[in-house]
Amino acid sequence: MATAMIAVATDIGDKINRELRSYGANLLVTPQQDTLDVEIGGVDLKPPGDGAFLNEADLPRIKGTFWRHNIVGFSPVLPVRVQIAFAASSTPGEVLGTYFAKSLKYGDETFTTGVRTTHPWWKVAGAWPADSSEDVLVGERLARRLRIPTGAQIRLDNDPHRVSGVLSTGGPEDDQVVAPLALAQRLMARPGAVRRIYVSALTKPEDALARRDPKNMSPELFDRWYCSPYVQSIAYQLQEAIPHSRAEQIRQVAQNEGTVLSRIKGLMLLVTLAALLASALAVSAAMATAIFERRGEVGLMKALGAGHSPIAFLFFAEAALLALIGGVIGFLAGSVLARQIGRSIFSSEIAVQPVLFPVILVIAVLVTFAGSAAAIRRAVQFDPVGVLRGDA
Repeated sequence: MATAMIAVATDIGDKINRELRSYGANLLVTPQQDTLDVEIGGVDLKPPGDGAFLNEADLPRIKGTFWRHNIVGFSPVLPVRVQIAFAASSTPGEVLGTYFAKSLKYGDETFTTGVRTTHPWWKVAGAWPADSSEDVLVGERLARRLRIPTGAQIRLDNDPHRVSGVLSTGGPEDDQVVAPLALAQRLMARPGAVRRIYVSALTKPEDALARRDPKNMSPELFDRWYCSPYVQSIAYQLQEAIPHSRAEQIRQVAQNEGTVLSRIKGLMLLVTLAALLASALAVSAAMATAIFERRGEVGLMKALGAGHSPIAFLFFAEAALLALIGGVIGFLAGSVLARQIGRSIFSSEIAVQPVLFPVILVIAVLVTFAGSAAAIRRAVQFDPVGVLRGDA
C-alpha cells in the first residue's frame, strides 16, 4: 500500500492538473496599460474606448518561455461591437474573435492552440469554423432570439457570413457571435490586435515561496522561484515574453486546483500512514508470538552467558531479513496496484520510479523494527532459570 500510494502521489500532479484543465484557463494576459490609473483630483483622465491592445505577432513567444512545456494552450480574444442582422431582425451585439484550433510555429516547433484546448466545455451544434474561414458560431441564446439556424447567412455590419454552428457555453458567449480572430480584427479595422489572452498551464500548488514578492528575493531564491512551475512564476514569464503585458492568475481556478491537489495528496498520506501503522501492529503481534514460542532458546542462550545485546541483535537481524523480503514483495505488488489505480482513474499508466525501491525497503525495515522493539525488549529480560524450568 505504501508503494502504491507513494508512486501515485509522486506521479499524480501532472495527471490531476491535466484533468483540472477541463475547467479552463488559469491565467489571463491583458495590456499593461489597462492597469494604469491616470487620475488628478479624483478625476479619471484615461480616455474612453476599447482599451489598449496586445500584438498577435507576439503570441508564439509564449512557447519560448522556460515553462513552455507546461503551457497546455492559449487563446487570444478580441471583442468587437457590431450590428447583427438575420432576415428582418437586427440587433446590436458583440463579435468575439479568437483562435479555434490555430496552427502556429515558434522556432522549429509547430503547435496547435485555441479555445478548443483552453475552453473544452464549449459545445457546438454543427461544425467548428476553420481559423482561416469567414464562418462564425452563434451563441445559443442569440440564435434562439433571432431564430438563426445552422447554415444560415447572417450579416455583421452588412458583411455576410455563414453560421457553421450554434455555440453553448453557459456564459456570455451564448449572446455573442464567435468568429476567427482575423475576421474580428477586420471588423474593428485593427490588424494584429488582441484584447486579452487566456492561458491554460500546468502548475504546482502555492506554498510560502510562491507567495513571496520576486522583487525582494535574493538571486538564489529568485532562481528557485523562477524555475518552479508556480502560477505566479509562469505569469511572470508570460509578461517577459509578451511586451507591455500584465499576466494574472484567474485566482478562483488556480486556488481551487491547488486545494484539490493538496487534499488528494493529504488523503494518500493518511492512507499510507494508516497502512504502515497496521503493518507495525501486525509485526508486533507476530514477533511477540514468535518470541514466546522460542523463549526456551532465549533462556538457554542467557544461561550460556549471552548478554542482552547479542540476543537483541539476533532477533533484529531476523526481523531485518524478513522486512527486506516483505519489502521486495510489497514493492512488486504495490507497483501493480499503482498501475491499476492509474488505469482506473486517469486512463494512463502510473510511472513507478526505480528510486522508490530502496525507499520502500528502508520503510519496511523501520516499520518492522518499530513493531518488533517491544517484543524483543521483553525477550532480553527473560529470567533464564524460570524459562528453562518452564515457569515463564
